[in-house]
Amino acid sequence: MTPEALAALHARCFPAHPRPWSAAEFTALLSQPLNFLILRPRAFLIGRVIADEAELLTLAVAPEARRQGLALALLDEFTLTSQSRGADEAFLEVASDNA
Repeated sequence: MTPEALAALHARCFPAHPRPWSAAEFTALLSQPLNFLILRPRAFLIGRVIADEAELLTLAVAPEARRQGLALALLDEFTLTSQSRGADEAFLEVASDNA
């Protein structure tokens, strides 16, 4: 999936966000060696591991593909990938308007 496709899907998943992430921001994120991308058809997750801490940066599932277990599959792979990179804790910050 190209940075442009990631940005387009991310914008569809978070329509209330005041400024969607751009293709350039995805390119910059994915160029950093501590960050990693997990892809599924119509879904993706970006995470990173620094020292022994993992952080889930974003998780996006196309609206029409929700309620099919894609997010859970991404989270399971995030856990395994983070552990393989040395993390023993994981963090997620959620915007206050993200119900």
